[in-house]
Amino acid sequence: MTTEAAGTESPSALEFLVLAKDCVSRPVLGDITGRWGTLVLLALREDSLRFSEIRRHIEGINEKALSQSLRALERDGFVERHAEEGFPVRVEYNLTELGATITDRLQTLVDELYSFMPDVLTAQSDYDRKHPAI
Repeated sequence: MTTEAAGTESPSALEFLVLAKDCVSRPVLGDITGRWGTLVLLALREDSLRFSEIRRHIEGINEKALSQSLRALERDGFVERHAEEGFPVRVEYNLTELGATITDRLQTLVDELYSFMPDVLTAQSDYDRKHPAI
């Protein structure tokens, strides 16, 4: 394996095994698929948005959760933050090329989910009937 000056492995030399406990891809997967990450990416799919606009798109998200999700997605390289000078400062968020690619795949998953929702609702109903709440 190749190493960089600091003694760390270069990204091209790493094996990414998300099921491995210490795999560096695991937290990134969590950022994308966590409670809010997917929804933030989907909200930004069509256009750049300001913080408040993203909040309006994602019902139920609070400011802290949105701020944390945006920060994590920006760190991972999926989202860019652009601040325009002036008063007040105007900040917009948009997907990077990497973010757009991942979001297209997430949208495909969401579209598939929509098509299977009647089956999911039937399965849930069957389960609830067989396992009544105590």
